[in-house]
Amino acid sequence: MTDTTDDPIATSPRDVADRASRLLAALEPMHQADRIDRVRARLADAGCDALVVTKLENIRWLTGFTGSAALVVVLEDRLVFTTDGRYGEQSEHQLEAAGVEAARTVAGGEGQRQAIVDALDGIGRIGLEADDVSWSRQRRWEGDWFADAELVATEGLVDALRVVKEPGEIDRIEAACAVADAALAAVRPRLAEEPREVDFALELDFAMRRLGAQGTSFDTIVAAGPNGAMAHHQPDERRITEGDLVVLDFGALVDGYCSDMTRTIMVGDASPTQQRMLDVVAESQAAGVAEVAPGTLTGDVDRVCRDIIEAAGWGDAFMHSTGHGVGLEIHEQPAVAAKGTVTLEPGAVVTVEPGVYLPGHGGVRIEDTVVVTADGCRALTRAPKTTAVA
Repeated sequence: MTDTTDDPIATSPRDVADRASRLLAALEPMHQADRIDRVRARLADAGCDALVVTKLENIRWLTGFTGSAALVVVLEDRLVFTTDGRYGEQSEHQLEAAGVEAARTVAGGEGQRQAIVDALDGIGRIGLEADDVSWSRQRRWEGDWFADAELVATEGLVDALRVVKEPGEIDRIEAACAVADAALAAVRPRLAEEPREVDFALELDFAMRRLGAQGTSFDTIVAAGPNGAMAHHQPDERRITEGDLVVLDFGALVDGYCSDMTRTIMVGDASPTQQRMLDVVAESQAAGVAEVAPGTLTGDVDRVCRDIIEAAGWGDAFMHSTGHGVGLEIHEQPAVAAKGTVTLEPGAVVTVEPGVYLPGHGGVRIEDTVVVTADGCRALTRAPKTTAVA
């Protein structure tokens, strides 16, 4: 994909839509087979001889498979993939397209179980994804599937490798961000027409799909007036009216990869308190984005944002973390939070989204998805942060 770092920021709905279309048409291929070797290199340090991958996002990252049911075993010398009859042909095509060689079993539950048991016969230490495997499943596997092996709880063995994105992954996230930018540009003028929150959310969702998204990366938030004081309010029947701050938090999904953006728009004239909220959060968010760079701890990004809001006297009104990683999941590693200890590296994709929520006045949140570069970061969400209705 062409580097768009120095592109002028398009503002007209047509120009923004054209940019989204260009990015969608130029997605760089991905190379899943290389990822499997990277997981193998981590097995010994994790204390296991093989890994059973159960988390679907991790299975997709490793194999390209997009179905809703599969198990994958990573061994030192081979990969074993199992799924059920619904996904036989699909899995064959997707693994081949990803360049992944695997012993593939398509069968019912007992057939899949036997394929996994056979693959792990004689393996002494079998790693499980501790954050994904339920207690009941672990007990069943311990007593039935792998009775002669030691089960090892692994944490982040695959997820940690997903933190630094490859160019093809960044392409997809940037394209998803561009689709969201274009959708907001298309529907933003409707805010002046007093739509219901739920109707505006549906229009925004439809615009993202019309512009090329597979869907939304999470349930769209439209929170107007007093509803904005609830950080994760779900759209309801309330009409957006003059004097409302409107928090819009939404994202598009492109080839499995998410975008995430929040803009807060003032309908009509802001009160002195509302204007101060907008100014303080804008200052906090800009400082947080400026802090994102290689070598920076995620906790330091949170601290920079939080210090500005606390200095304004609203520390208690900023009740969530500053951000999170974005990729195949809308919330993934690393956490950009007060106790965050992850050191950012080029290729990591995170959000910066401070907010202030005041009952009686509403809420303000501003969020960008950014990618860490060699000397700082680059915003992938580019919708203007102007607060007035277009």
